[in-house]
Amino acid sequence: MSGKPEDIRVGVFVCHCGLNIAGVVNVKEVVEYAKTLPNVVFAIDNRYTCSDPGQEEIRKAIKEHRLNRVVVAACSPRMHEPTFRRCVAEAGLNPYLFEMANIREHCSWCHPSTPKEATEKAKEIVKMAVAKARLLRPLEPIEVPVTSDALVVGGGVAGINAALELAEMGFKVYLVEKNESIGGHMAQLDKTFPTLDCSICILGPKMVDVARHPNIEIISFADLLSVEGYVGNFKVRIRKNPRYVLEDKCTGCGECLPVCPIEYPNDWDMNLGVRKAISVPFPQAVPLIYRINRDYCIECYKCVDACGPRQAINFDQKPEEIELRVGAIVVATGYDIYLPEDGNLYGYGKYSNVITSLEFERLILAAGPTGGHIIRASDGKTPKTVVFIQCVGSRDVNKYPYCSNFCCMYTLKHTIQLKEHYGNDVEVYVFYMDMRSNFKGYEEFYQRAREMGVNFIRGRVSKVIEDPETKNLIIHAEDTLLGEPIELEAEMVVLATAAIPNKSAEEIARILNITRGTDGFFMESHPKLKPLDTPVDGIFLAGACQGPKDIPYSVAQGCGAASRAATILSKPSVKIEPIISVVDPEKCRNTKVKCGICATKCPYGAIKAEPGMPAQVISAMCHGCGTCVAECPA
Repeated sequence: MSGKPEDIRVGVFVCHCGLNIAGVVNVKEVVEYAKTLPNVVFAIDNRYTCSDPGQEEIRKAIKEHRLNRVVVAACSPRMHEPTFRRCVAEAGLNPYLFEMANIREHCSWCHPSTPKEATEKAKEIVKMAVAKARLLRPLEPIEVPVTSDALVVGGGVAGINAALELAEMGFKVYLVEKNESIGGHMAQLDKTFPTLDCSICILGPKMVDVARHPNIEIISFADLLSVEGYVGNFKVRIRKNPRYVLEDKCTGCGECLPVCPIEYPNDWDMNLGVRKAISVPFPQAVPLIYRINRDYCIECYKCVDACGPRQAINFDQKPEEIELRVGAIVVATGYDIYLPEDGNLYGYGKYSNVITSLEFERLILAAGPTGGHIIRASDGKTPKTVVFIQCVGSRDVNKYPYCSNFCCMYTLKHTIQLKEHYGNDVEVYVFYMDMRSNFKGYEEFYQRAREMGVNFIRGRVSKVIEDPETKNLIIHAEDTLLGEPIELEAEMVVLATAAIPNKSAEEIARILNITRGTDGFFMESHPKLKPLDTPVDGIFLAGACQGPKDIPYSVAQGCGAASRAATILSKPSVKIEPIISVVDPEKCRNTKVKCGICATKCPYGAIKAEPGMPAQVISAMCHGCGTCVAECPA
């Protein structure tokens, strides 16, 4: 090396973004200002810099003006930084000699009423970007090997489809499920809308396919303990909880079931039915391995005698920890149902004849606790008048402000099922805010319910009061279409309660270092361009863990997440961003006193700070966010 200082030549390209930027910022003025900045040898504006002509202009300018630094003043780097990096690389420039100035989200969009001030701010943003560009140095991506196995967390319909898709591509898949069986909420349903197909008839064969696929290993009744590592190389620790029934010996014959004397409420039936202390949650469970609930078991050992020579029962079974190495992770942990158990919301938990939609689902299911008969808890009779109340907890600023997406449709399903079962013997009312039937076949399904005689009343229910003698329910509401209050007596009330984040979402987010939105669901990298990706490379989302969605949408996301994971697993190695933090061991305080602030603050878990040792950055995990730089006291 000659030691001769580099002749820095910066090119600045200012984008109009149609009128998104140019409608507020004086783009021409910003370009002229950029020309006055140190080392800027070329500056120009373009209506759409990200378009093919816009990118061609950048490539042409790099060659004609011998540019060795490029600044694009346009939208967020989250949108098009990869696009422009590829562009400059095609012109022969190192992609890390490119800098982006965000004058749309950070300027024009937030100052639409003050164009003069916005223009001045845009100049300052460009000035900062040019100053940074002058200090950039060429970098090369870090290449790391890839483990070709995959982990799917959650065995609902989205997780099942993700696992099957990956397995069919030839990858080994570990499917981890916290419950005793895969299937998720779909396995609890009687029928699916809008076709009214038998839910388990659709899902059951898929569950069996998962169990029999040579590339899939189901790890059920298990918890995710920790995930370390980075894209292509994740180390996963899982705890298998004891069933007290040995999986390799249990044949699922069920001979232990009739001899067990203990029954307890079955949470699979929303506690409307019972199950034995040794049992499976439902007959089609996969894997069909029985479990002993030690909280209720009296250890009479009748099940041991019934099992006989198989010797599948072991009361001394302990939790087992498993360590896996995987290259990509699909998160499909699903959702939970809001239960207003305080009794303050329409009397649920207080009045026995107020139930949730999922409880109604278990009642109308032929294999459910009542054999498919809708009966009142108070007297065991079939109700003559049933009222459905929509948006219970959802679209409520005091509870969950978002729409739960599928409540309208499953209520329509329930009303149609009621009419099919009982005809004109039952009067059905639906109190709604808005009926949202916006996918294929949904509007026709809505019309079908109306034609069958279901009464729809637009209005929010104010309160539900129980008649202490008859146990009937008095509904007070307002019909917003007629503009008058309404009072209605019903024998049963069904609440369409909100779909809420899975109760394990917070813990899963902590383990995986992925983010959650204000609604508590996992947040995608970009709602339009990366709807299945998380901010952590190699971890993808599928199904209702990202937000409430119906079965077709969940299946599509499961397949999509599998495809995204396959883009990593199919390669022998992956390239990782080289923009990473570097520790100066001579200045690191952790060598003398207990510090480790950088390690605790790193959102990606990319820093290890052992006592008495300088902090170490795991290059493949670091995202170059700079949080540690800001927090370091040295």
